[in-house]
Amino acid sequence: MKMIAGGVTAAKGFEAASAAAGIKYQGRDDMALIYSAAPCVAAGTFTSNVVKAAPVIWDRELIAAGGPVHAAIVNSGIANACTGEEGMRYCRQTAEEAGERLGIPADSVLVASTGVIGFQLPMDRVREGVRLLSEARSDSEAAAEAASRAIMTTDTVNKQFACRVDADGCEVTIGGMAKGSGMIHPNMCTMLSFVTTDAAIDKELLQKAVSAIVDDTFNMISVDGDTSTNDTFVVMANGQAGNRPITEEGKSYDAFCEGLRAVCRALAMALAGDGEGAGKLIESRVEGADTRENARILAKSVITSSLTKAAVFGCDANWGRVLCALGYSGAQFDPDKVDLYFSDGAKEILIFTKGSAADYSEEEATQILKSTKVIIRADMHMGDVSATAWGCDLTYDYVKINADYRS
Repeated sequence: MKMIAGGVTAAKGFEAASAAAGIKYQGRDDMALIYSAAPCVAAGTFTSNVVKAAPVIWDRELIAAGGPVHAAIVNSGIANACTGEEGMRYCRQTAEEAGERLGIPADSVLVASTGVIGFQLPMDRVREGVRLLSEARSDSEAAAEAASRAIMTTDTVNKQFACRVDADGCEVTIGGMAKGSGMIHPNMCTMLSFVTTDAAIDKELLQKAVSAIVDDTFNMISVDGDTSTNDTFVVMANGQAGNRPITEEGKSYDAFCEGLRAVCRALAMALAGDGEGAGKLIESRVEGADTRENARILAKSVITSSLTKAAVFGCDANWGRVLCALGYSGAQFDPDKVDLYFSDGAKEILIFTKGSAADYSEEEATQILKSTKVIIRADMHMGDVSATAWGCDLTYDYVKINADYRS
């Protein structure tokens, strides 16, 4: 497996585009297109929030129906959530407009929206945006990057990654883009992410891979504990790599999963590190747990702790907050057996062991916490299972951004 430059156009047969439709933002692109002339099999996971945006309902039903998928139209600025029957009509109208412009069936077009909840889409602008997208599509790396920027809301950087894997002697490419900065708390996942691949793979196997990988990547991030109404993660596979179709588990399937996991992990870490107002990525590593579920629960509890996040922001080596977060996670363990470490990736110090504070330097700990990536490692000494979760520090700017987001 090799990471490469690019995003959703890295895989053969995929094109992308961006356009400025003026849906909410002015002076920037706010619509994106992903397109494959060859039909794709598609798999996805969606928000578990009971309040689901219209595009989530549209995409979930389209993917469940099992028909071919050719395109995805994404807008930023307005979420098309809590918009009733009119919102659903707008999903269909967007898909119909794209279908007419691209010469494909409307029910082969995914739609996605992100932004403010409760507002209706200005469909005249959306239709014009679809026209612009259809005319601008390209398989260039620049088109993929532009598309990844067009779907941003409060994100400060665009997020795209790609890789290549060997599937039974054939080169298969996987590329993806994601957006997300606030309302980030995994359950499925709080963001929009689209991944493309030229692999030929069975739809059921693709869905199995997506459902498994999301648990260890997008579902292991959190910024603020809020699960969105619009969470969407979709993988489109058009089979243009020419590999022998992956129809059963084995070496080719494992290689594909390795690549998909690498892209999703990179996107997930980028989302966590770009949390609203954030200055630091926090990586929570739990080792020596007794079960996979407990390892995941413990790791996520640390990165969702507001007190821990605030301490990291203030460069305060307050290990008591970490131990407290482990303690209320719901997983059972013996605190006298836990070892806690702080690291910046280059240097690691033991801060808690055998039930009390270790002999460490506060100055060294402070320097580690000044890093843009802070690693908190907990060895539970209960077994051999590990898990990793990602979050960010909690800063003054998070409140500023969200105090006036709607207005």
